[in-house]
Amino acid sequence: MPLCLCGEIPNFADCLFVVKHGTSEAKLPSALRLRFPMPPPSSSSTRVSVWEWAQTGLLLVSLGWTTACLGGVLANTMTVTVVLNGLLLAVHCGARVAGRARAHPAGKWLLPFLVYALWNVLWHAPVRWLGLADWFEWAQMLAIFWVVLNGIRSRPARTVLFFALLGLGLAGVALECYQRFVRPDWLMLGRIQADQFIGRSGGPFGIPNSMAAFLLLLLPATAALALRRNLVAGERFLFGAVAAIFVLGLVLTGSRGAWFALTLVLMIWPLFATGQRWLWRLLATTMTTVVIGAIGVALYSTAPIVRSRLDALVSNHGERSRPIMWRGAWRIFQDHPVLGGGGGGFNVLFEKYRPEEFADNPEWAHNDYLNTLCDYGLVGFGLLLGAVGVIAWRCLRGQESGESGRSRGIDDPFVIQGLMLGLLAFALHLFVDFHLKIPAIAMMVATTAALIVRRSWRIPRTEPASAIGFGKRLLDVALLVGVAVAVLGFVLPHYRAEALRYAWRREVDHSTREPLSADAERALYAQGREILARATAIDPLSAQAWADRAYAVELWTHHDDAPQRPVLGREAEVYARRAVGLGPAVSEYWIRLGGSLDLQHRWVEGGDAFAEALRLAPSLSETWYYQAYHLSLDPIYKLVARAAVATSLRLDPGNSQAEALRQRLADSR
Repeated sequence: MPLCLCGEIPNFADCLFVVKHGTSEAKLPSALRLRFPMPPPSSSSTRVSVWEWAQTGLLLVSLGWTTACLGGVLANTMTVTVVLNGLLLAVHCGARVAGRARAHPAGKWLLPFLVYALWNVLWHAPVRWLGLADWFEWAQMLAIFWVVLNGIRSRPARTVLFFALLGLGLAGVALECYQRFVRPDWLMLGRIQADQFIGRSGGPFGIPNSMAAFLLLLLPATAALALRRNLVAGERFLFGAVAAIFVLGLVLTGSRGAWFALTLVLMIWPLFATGQRWLWRLLATTMTTVVIGAIGVALYSTAPIVRSRLDALVSNHGERSRPIMWRGAWRIFQDHPVLGGGGGGFNVLFEKYRPEEFADNPEWAHNDYLNTLCDYGLVGFGLLLGAVGVIAWRCLRGQESGESGRSRGIDDPFVIQGLMLGLLAFALHLFVDFHLKIPAIAMMVATTAALIVRRSWRIPRTEPASAIGFGKRLLDVALLVGVAVAVLGFVLPHYRAEALRYAWRREVDHSTREPLSADAERALYAQGREILARATAIDPLSAQAWADRAYAVELWTHHDDAPQRPVLGREAEVYARRAVGLGPAVSEYWIRLGGSLDLQHRWVEGGDAFAEALRLAPSLSETWYYQAYHLSLDPIYKLVARAAVATSLRLDPGNSQAEALRQRLADSR
C-alpha cells in the first residue's frame, strides 16, 4: 500500500472511496483532502522543463533588449528583436514536436483577424510595404501571446516572467529620475529628447506616454501583492515600496491620459467586486473616490509637473492636435467602411483630410481603436474586438465561478484581478495614444494578457492533454519551417533595409536644418547612392527606399556637371517609378518622379507628376514648395511660382527651403 503525502498509510475504505468518486479534489470530503492531496493543475505545475525555461529566457532577453532600445521604434533595434522572437517561436515549435501539448483555445480566436489582416495588406493596402510592416507588428504581438499562453505554463516560470517585468519597471523609473533630476534631454542610445517632452520623463522609451502605459500594466497588480493577507510585514513593505515607486514614475511621465485612465478604473472596480453586497460596493467606491481625490489635490498642490499638465489641459480647452487626427481617421473610415483604407494606410490617406493649420506628421491616429478601424474597416475591427471580447468574457466568468483556485503566489485571484485592472486601464489609455505600435509595449501587453488568460480561462482537468499525433507533429514542423522562412526571408530583410535607409535619410534631413560644407555634403550624397542601392537590393518591396534612392541621385546633381543631369535624371526616374508603382497614394513618390523628369527637361510631364502630388496632399507645405520650384524653372510661370511658394510658407512658416526659394524669386525680378 503506497504512502500518502502526509506520511500515513490509507485504509481500504478510503482507497475505495477515491477509486469510486475519482481523484478530483473537489469531490473528496475535507477529512480526506489532507490524506489524498491532489496534484496542482497543469497550468500551475511546479515542474519546469528545459523547453519552458528556454522560452522564458528568450522572451526576457527580447523584452529587455527591445525596451532598453527606445521601445523598439528603430529598425536597427528590431533586427535583433525579430531574430530573438524568431528563435522563441522556433523553440516553442520544437517543444510541441518533442512532447505532449495542447493549444489553449484563447489563442485560436485571434487567428481569423491575423489572416484577414494579411489579406488586407496584400490586396487592399495603399502601400504594401507599410502594410506589411504593420502586419509584422500584429503578428509579433499575437505570437508572444501564443507562446506565453501555451509554452510558459508552470507557476515558477510565470512567476519569474512577472517579476522580471517588475524589474524592468523599476529600472525604467530609475531612468525617469535621471531624466527628471539630472539630464532632462537624455535618451537611450545617445539620442536627445524632443523639445516637446522636456520636463517629462520617458525612462527607456523616447515617449513619456509609453512609459506611463507600461506602468499602468504593473501598478494595480503590485498594489494587490502588497495587500495580500498571507504576507509577512516585510513582504508587504517591499511590494508597497515598489507600488509607491511606480506611482512616482507615473507622475514623472506627465501623462494625463494615463492618470485619468487609472483613476477611472480604481474608482469603478469595487462596483464589480464579486462576493460582496451592493452596500459594500457603494461604500468602497465612495471611499476610493475620496482617497483618489485627496491624492490628486495633494499632487496638484505639490508637484509642478502635475499642475502644469492639468493647467495646460484647461487652458487649451482639452486636446488640440489629437482631435484633428481622430477626425481624419474617422473620415478615412467613412470612405472605406467595410475593408478600411488598408493596413498601415492611415498616415498616407490622412494627407487628403489634413487641415491647413496642422503641420505635424502624425504617423498614427493617436487612438489605437480608430487606427485599427480606419485601416482594417468593420471586418477587421469586428474580428479583433470580437476575439478580445470572447477571451475577456471567459476570463471574467472564470473569476466569478472561482476557477482561479486558491492563493498561490502570482496565481492569487487578487493578483490576477490587479493584472486585469492594469490591462483595463491600459485599454482606456489606448483611446488617446498608439501604444500597440510600440513593439516593446505590445509585447508586454501580450505577456500580461497571456498571464491572465492562463490562470482565469482554465481548461477543464477532465480533458487530458492528448499526445501529439503524426499529423500534428508534421504541422508543427511545417510551422517551424514557415517561421524560419518568414523571419529570414521577409521580416529581417525589411528591418535591415529600413535601418540603412533611415540612418541616411536622418542625416540628410538634419543637413537641411544645419548645412554641411561642400565636401561633407558631397560625401553624404555619394554615400546615400551606395547605401540605398544596398537597401533596395535587400528589400525590393520598400517603396520608401526606392524613393530615397531617386532623391539621392537628384541631390548628387547639385555637385555634378550640368551636361550629366539628363543622364542622372533618367537613372532617378527608374527609381522613382518603382516607388510610385509600389505606393501610388504617396505624394512624396510623385515629387521624386517630377524632380527626375525636370532633370531631363521634360517639364510638362514633370508638371503632371507634381499636380498628382498636390492632389494627394493639398495641405502639405512640402508639396507646394516643390510645385513652386518646378514652376520657377520656366520664366513664364514665375508669378505662379511666387504664389505657390507663398502658399507653402503660409502652411509652414518655418520651411527654410521655401523661404530661400521665395527670396531667390524676389531677387530675379
